[in-house]
Amino acid sequence: MRILIGNHIDPSIRERTDMRAWTQRVLWFAHPRDLIVLCCQPDAGFLEYALAHTGVPRDELTITVAPAGTWGDKVLDPASLENPDLIAEVRATLGPSGTAAVHEVFALWPSASVARFADAIGVSAQFPGAAFFSQGGGEIGNNKANFRALAAAAGVRIPVGRVCRSQVEAVAATNALLERSGDRAVMVKQAHNGAGVGNQLLVRDSRLLVDHVGARHLHQLAPGTSGVEAYWRERWSWASSSDRWPVVIEEFAVNASAVYSEHYASDNGTHPTETGHLIYVARRLSHQVVPLSPNVPEQTRTALLDGGARLAEAYRAFGYRGYLSADALVLPDGQVVFTEVNAQVSGSLHIYQTIAQQIVDVHAEPCRSVVEYHVPPTWAVPSFEAFLTALDDLDLRYDDVTRTGVIVSMPAIPLTPGAPVQFVFCIAFDPAVGYEVTFGRLDERFAAIPADSIDPSQHVGTTALSFSS
Repeated sequence: MRILIGNHIDPSIRERTDMRAWTQRVLWFAHPRDLIVLCCQPDAGFLEYALAHTGVPRDELTITVAPAGTWGDKVLDPASLENPDLIAEVRATLGPSGTAAVHEVFALWPSASVARFADAIGVSAQFPGAAFFSQGGGEIGNNKANFRALAAAAGVRIPVGRVCRSQVEAVAATNALLERSGDRAVMVKQAHNGAGVGNQLLVRDSRLLVDHVGARHLHQLAPGTSGVEAYWRERWSWASSSDRWPVVIEEFAVNASAVYSEHYASDNGTHPTETGHLIYVARRLSHQVVPLSPNVPEQTRTALLDGGARLAEAYRAFGYRGYLSADALVLPDGQVVFTEVNAQVSGSLHIYQTIAQQIVDVHAEPCRSVVEYHVPPTWAVPSFEAFLTALDDLDLRYDDVTRTGVIVSMPAIPLTPGAPVQFVFCIAFDPAVGYEVTFGRLDERFAAIPADSIDPSQHVGTTALSFSS
């Protein structure tokens, strides 16, 4: 059996509020006889739905809710994993065979609390990388500033930039990069954040105040060095999380496409697990597609896999174990530059490992692809059940025979009572046909909120994939 932990990034690194829905994606990884630890009881409808797709019998799973901590049942408090009542409950669940029955501890986030939990039960050897994670390795492996140093040491190409630990350094770096770019734009990144939410594009050239990959926030710089100094006086606290973390400042890559190369690092080495596309619309991560399009030039594909492998080996060398995602940009000339490593179970793993590779079997003939969408803020979906009803009405539910259709990949839990629900869903599709028609039919059904009433940083939609040869 395995013990699966549905946790999220430690709040001591980056505080989150309500992660009940997002962490239930751990259900896609469940096998018969597994024990799952969550912050709350799983959504009953989604649990039944997901297990119907994976074929895991409900009575062959044990689901345990950790004691409520600082955030109630909305986030799994790291301290709750060391609660004596939880430890006793897990030990009792193991039964007569005890720790010998456990062959893996799998956590969405590689927290030191998971390492202490495994140690308390007596299964540290079954938590890959336990020694490293017990000393705060999760933060080390997911820090964007650390990434730049490790990538440089591994000989992996990264955007020109600097790691800054003071406002003075940030001002100097920003001015130097603006001069290098012809006074156009630079990218500012928090050390810990995801999906572009912790990125801000500083723009001097007003023509760049448009939709871009990887920057949720935009800022128009005033002319001259005084504009840069004013920006950093205002934004250093945000960028550094009140001086807790260094700040990354990089040259901005215009008209780049976002891709990733995922790998698994074990005691015996590393191996690639999947490559895919990340599509940003109106400065927000809108959807991602797996596998990587066959239209991607071979030299670009090779550079992505080679750089990802080098990064995976570098992270393995310092003690990281588990899945990791090397994110990159494909520049207009086809060159690949790497921007970060997510040394954790990323938001892509359930898409490609379970839904695409196991349920849809994308590599079988005829081949298929899978795209996962975030529900756009223009949609008013009242509930999980209403969305499933719409799929039936539109004949869009996933079909095992055609291997096409929609699979909802996360429960729909309203963050505010009475508000439309936010979740993610997958479309399995024939690459020759595309996924836009299916998305368009759903958009026609649910788009009820005027786009101009939404902040541009929250607006999503569709866009085409394009690559230079």
